[in-house]
Amino acid sequence: MTLSVSVQFASVAKHLPERAQVRRWALAAHRDGGGQATIRYVDEKEGRTLNRDFRGKDYATNVLTFVHDPSPFQPKTARNYSADIVICAPVIAREAREQKKPVAAHHGHMVLHGMLHAQGFDHENETDASAMEAIEIALLRRFRIKNPYEIE
Repeated sequence: MTLSVSVQFASVAKHLPERAQVRRWALAAHRDGGGQATIRYVDEKEGRTLNRDFRGKDYATNVLTFVHDPSPFQPKTARNYSADIVICAPVIAREAREQKKPVAAHHGHMVLHGMLHAQGFDHENETDASAMEAIEIALLRRFRIKNPYEIE
């Protein structure tokens, strides 16, 4: 099965990655089955509104993943997913500066992170977090991006 990826830029940030690069990151994180993902880059106002309205947290966060319920017409054995991934460009830039890492590397990490959430991965407990981080680290290595969880 394949992944359909749509990339939207609703941000005026100067450091946004190229659409083709976002697609490469997303495709690398696609595990199996069929999938559909919309990756939308936003500014702080939209990021804050979405985080407040859907998570009850009144601030812009780096990445939000909204997974859609599967179609009732899909076979129960199908491993398909559909999700909207929202990345707040100003938060990514700020975090990259604070963490002393290239902004492009942080964009890559957040695309991969959001894509894994779209496929059911989470980090709600230590075991799940370790598993998700290991996948992220391996995927990032393919793009020559350093381990974001390693403190220098």
